[in-house]
Amino acid sequence: MEKLQFIVLTLVTILSIFSDQILVQSQVSLEYVRPPPRRIITTPHDRPEAHPQQVHISLVGKDHMRVSWVTTDKNAPSTVEYGKLPGKYDMSMTGEHTTYRYFFYKSGKIHHVKIGPLEPGMTYYYCCGGAEKEFSFKTPPSKFPIEFAVAGDLGQTEWTASTLLHINKTDYDVLLLPGDLSYADTQQPLWDTFGRFVEPYASRRPWMVTQGNHEVEAFPIIHAHPFVAYNSRWIMPSDESGSSSNLYYSFDVAGVHIIMLGSYTDFDANSAQYKWLQADLAKVNRQKTPWLVVLLHAPWYNTNTAHQGEGESMRTAMEHLFYNARVDIVFAGHVHSYERFTRVYNNEANPCGPVYVTIGDGGNREGLAMILRIQNLTHAHWSWHRNDDQDSTVRDDVWLESLSSTAKCKGTAGDQRQFKPIGDEL
Repeated sequence: MEKLQFIVLTLVTILSIFSDQILVQSQVSLEYVRPPPRRIITTPHDRPEAHPQQVHISLVGKDHMRVSWVTTDKNAPSTVEYGKLPGKYDMSMTGEHTTYRYFFYKSGKIHHVKIGPLEPGMTYYYCCGGAEKEFSFKTPPSKFPIEFAVAGDLGQTEWTASTLLHINKTDYDVLLLPGDLSYADTQQPLWDTFGRFVEPYASRRPWMVTQGNHEVEAFPIIHAHPFVAYNSRWIMPSDESGSSSNLYYSFDVAGVHIIMLGSYTDFDANSAQYKWLQADLAKVNRQKTPWLVVLLHAPWYNTNTAHQGEGESMRTAMEHLFYNARVDIVFAGHVHSYERFTRVYNNEANPCGPVYVTIGDGGNREGLAMILRIQNLTHAHWSWHRNDDQDSTVRDDVWLESLSSTAKCKGTAGDQRQFKPIGDEL
């Protein structure tokens, strides 16, 4: 039986589950007292200058992977050797490199190498820049089942370590991160410590990320260019998805089309991001990718007092595109809580709108795991697991039906007609 599984590990402060009406809090609620923060983990670089550090991988197109890493040796080559057996590399690719300056900080040599074509569901062994240290990764499958780990607002604290340890217990295929990676906040060495901190995980499974407010790192006049560190270190498949910016892109994996949007770049109807999203949704084939998922940073629906209304302008500009395309699920971060809304459109419950889920604070108190199992092309089971230390308890679960298979919600991304809201048919 085909299935899709999402696993989300992040912090809970307040759980508010909305069922029959979008603006009415249901009887199922849980008051959560946030434990105190824990210290930042600063991971040192203890390898020779020419050896790779901060190794991470990301999906590129149908059957390629991008391998990224940093060296302090400016003469280290941007090459990756790889193969299907440990220590036996019968393939090699050369890529590109870059560096950047941020005030008095100068980065190491940042390498990006695209390798492939690769076989689905296969383990590959690789080394970077001719160094002896061997890494390995497993490519995602080409069809269901597929499993995603989703973690928002990660950081590099002791709570982050707990979150990643829980994630690592699952044999997930791809990690999705809706913004706020390192929490460097202009302190550029924290980008380096973050890269080293996540390397044991990000070097073995593809991490697909989008930016949050902590990636902006811009100041008027004195440093007016935003996202310099983020765009230099975490290159995503924007070119392959027809995007002109690393801040928004899309990709297909198995039977899922995933769109990563930028909450902190222009998004109005005249913007490049809006026009790209419009074109990307028009190309979606729900026969090939029956599930359509979007990630962004600032949530459009939020009952928490924190960051209230910060996603409203983007929602007003773009929500009708989601609705007309029949987006199934939207994940957001930013707000340090967990919330799951019923299917929503234009601030009203609507069976043809997306399910909105907020998953902020993966780097604070690890408090939950969410699992979405797509049992087949039409039905999925969503469950929320509250984790306390070693234990995990299901506290929320619901069955979902793909909008591409729902008779009253039939319509594709290329359909130009406006769908009439049918919230009263719930």
